[in-house]
Amino acid sequence: MSENIGAENNKIYEKIHYGKRVLPIIAKVDCLVAGGGTAGTAAAITAARGGLRTMIIERSIALGGMQTLGLVEPGMPTFAENSDTPYVREIKERLQKKGVDHSDKVTDAMWTNPETLAAIYDEMTEEAKVQVLYHAALVDVVRTGDKINEVIVQTVQGLVAVQSAMFIDCTGDALLSRLAGVEAESGSPQTGYNQPMSFRFEMGGIDFAKLTKYIADIHDEWCKSKLPHFEIAEARHRAIKYKLEEFFLKGVDSGELQEEDAEYFQAFTIPGKPGCMSMNCPELPRRFRAVDALSYSDGVRYGRAMIRRLCAYLIKHLPGFEHAYLSREAAMLGARESYRIKGKYYLTEDDYYGRRTFADAVVRTAYYIDAHGEKVGEYLKTGEFYEIPYRAMVTENVANLAVAGRCISASFILEASLRIQPTCMSMGEAAGVAAIFAKEKHLDLNKVEWDKIPSAQRSYVSGSKL
Repeated sequence: MSENIGAENNKIYEKIHYGKRVLPIIAKVDCLVAGGGTAGTAAAITAARGGLRTMIIERSIALGGMQTLGLVEPGMPTFAENSDTPYVREIKERLQKKGVDHSDKVTDAMWTNPETLAAIYDEMTEEAKVQVLYHAALVDVVRTGDKINEVIVQTVQGLVAVQSAMFIDCTGDALLSRLAGVEAESGSPQTGYNQPMSFRFEMGGIDFAKLTKYIADIHDEWCKSKLPHFEIAEARHRAIKYKLEEFFLKGVDSGELQEEDAEYFQAFTIPGKPGCMSMNCPELPRRFRAVDALSYSDGVRYGRAMIRRLCAYLIKHLPGFEHAYLSREAAMLGARESYRIKGKYYLTEDDYYGRRTFADAVVRTAYYIDAHGEKVGEYLKTGEFYEIPYRAMVTENVANLAVAGRCISASFILEASLRIQPTCMSMGEAAGVAAIFAKEKHLDLNKVEWDKIPSAQRSYVSGSKL
């Protein structure tokens, strides 16, 4: 129930009764995107370009999520030919125009710069006339029957409501979906654990001439690309024997590092930031849960201590790091997996191994099953891939909701393949395309048949060369 009952800050707001409160409806839109991360920005920009009044609610003050706030760069490659959808190609082109060389000319990884990418997303949302609501935490939904009417959001203004005809959940944690009553699952069915989280950080002041010489001297041939695109890594308890493992185990033996600090280490150069590397570590022990508020918070503190130990050890012992320093910590933990919805179609590893294709496919990928702590490996052959259907992004019981990103309808193991950035970006783009078509044809999002959308309007057509 809503009504016009007054003004706040000289603005007349329609109001909604929410429990014992009366909240202002600060916006009425065609499409509300929850989460402005990797999938959410793609969904919102695409929808707005199609003429929909669109809003993103984002809990931080930057778009891009793990790409920008989580410091997850570069984005991993799909290993599938012709997998880049138009939105992904545009992001790469914009990065290049900003002086960020996204290609290492060897792999298909998308090398990025977090500050540049955040600025690109601001530019794109402004150009498309997307309303971004920053520093806004999703609190609840108001649902009538099989449709969501409003979301309740905590902002600097206090609790407010946003009304929308359609909703796209890009929270990564399926939060909007779960608040709306969508069934979800979490963790491995065998162990109950989620994939371990990471707490990424950046270091500056690195002498790459000394570092690359040391890597060559120890005959570490892990990195196939050359500066300015360079990587170092080690991961214990994997089939691959990394040359740097001995270096980190010396730190464990000396007491400078703990066993958990040495479990996983990876670092990448950052285009446009000379002397800097982005650390894809530390990997937090599995006891810290991405779906448990207290455990997550304890993990932040524990992870920060791990960062300090790693920094001190690298500065003291790794050639090239003598004058290095901690330059930035991620603003969020990197959750590889938390919640996954139960949608109209449930993707499993059988779809991966069967190289399954779908008439309503929205993206293809061949990224390997990378379930940290459970199962890592299982590559498809060159030229092979599987597809993700639109039906895995919608549910039976909430009509005006679509989901994009790592929390779509998939098993624990299959999610470990589809969770990478370009795939999530393409899913977000597809959700935006579906929203445009839904409005045009007066359909609910869960009634859209992707393969009935004219191929020229789709961001991906199964079997086509994009």
